[in-house]
Amino acid sequence: MSIKILVCIKQVVDSNIPSSAYVLDDSNLSIIPPQGVPPIINGFDEIAVEAALQIKENVDASITVASVGDQFVMDVIKKPLSMGADELILVQDPEFADLDSFNTVFVLKHLIDFLDGFDLILCGRQASDWDNSTVPFGLAEVLDLPIVTLAQDIQIQNNRILVQRIINGGYELVESTLPTVVTVTNEFGEARYPTLMGIMSASRKAPMILNASEIGFGSLQPSIQLNRLFLPTRADKCEIILGESLADAAESMVFRLRDENII
Repeated sequence: MSIKILVCIKQVVDSNIPSSAYVLDDSNLSIIPPQGVPPIINGFDEIAVEAALQIKENVDASITVASVGDQFVMDVIKKPLSMGADELILVQDPEFADLDSFNTVFVLKHLIDFLDGFDLILCGRQASDWDNSTVPFGLAEVLDLPIVTLAQDIQIQNNRILVQRIINGGYELVESTLPTVVTVTNEFGEARYPTLMGIMSASRKAPMILNASEIGFGSLQPSIQLNRLFLPTRADKCEIILGESLADAAESMVFRLRDENII
């Protein structure tokens, strides 16, 4: 039996850009991307694509990669195809330029229903722009599916999935039936680099582009209100504690920490 795998990815601002390069639009509570710096695919999502490719190397599977948004950069968003994914689907609509996680969940649900469902849905553990990590949980909820988080290894046997799930100090083994949702963490390993043959193959593949009405999605229902958007400020202060001996300095430091209610 062939396994249908869906990998959800997100186009994000490059997280390696220094904070000084960001421009905040206070009137629209949005970030203006730096000029000349292309976006990237969320790094955790790339690892989820890698997980799907490794599964396909061991079982009969097809890999569909999907993203929701607007103004996709094709050279960026087509990277999963050059890595080896079979199909790329973009749900692109001007209304989706800045979706909150609640609406993203329901757009993805409509897409999954439109595509007659999947046996395994893979997501990155979180996105590097907002770090919310809420979409996979919401997706599992609205699809009424189990979810396994923080996977560092995934094995599929006889319509069952066995996941090594990261916990403090090690990992635990979690078994579930298919279909299910799994989030993949960076402990899974680095995503593979596209080969030249993969890049050439991807250049000949056109993604399927759908809009909101084509997947049966209605009007947006904003559920998250953004009141303020700002870059955090950091104030560093260093105080040197002296004493006639190391023991005296240590005692003085303890008293100083108590005065500041730190200990």
